[in-house]
Amino acid sequence: MVRLMRVCSDIATKMNYLQSPFLLAIRLYWGWQFAQTGWGKKHNIAKIAEFFASLNIPFPEFSAHFISGLEFFGGLLLILGLASRLTGFLLAANMLVAYWTADHDALVSIFSDPGKFYAADPYTFLFASLMLLIFGAGALSADRLIVRKVSVWVRP
Repeated sequence: MVRLMRVCSDIATKMNYLQSPFLLAIRLYWGWQFAQTGWGKKHNIAKIAEFFASLNIPFPEFSAHFISGLEFFGGLLLILGLASRLTGFLLAANMLVAYWTADHDALVSIFSDPGKFYAADPYTFLFASLMLLIFGAGALSADRLIVRKVSVWVRP
């Protein structure tokens, strides 16, 4: 039993080395996806504002500009790994609002029909945003570089 526990511990230690590359892959892929989505919205503001108005989102024109900017610049920040937790929070909130307004049926069926929830467009974006909010950007990020530089300046 002790040998099995030691093997499990060794495997867990080795898997920990994959955490930062995994978070980098999530940031690069989903950052790019968010940036593309935001870019597309930015270049179709009238259609997006009209869609937001059909969902009864307040100030649809302003909201369209805000959301397109959030997704585009948020995606770029994720790619860089800069302000990742704040960006993850804002993008997760954005995706929850998307669920609430555009895919409400999928949201309320999270327990009764999980497949409907998983199949909705915001799901993977929400999941990626929550992962970055909870776990941060990882060691391969601008956030980590900034923390290292600041900690050198702050040391007595």
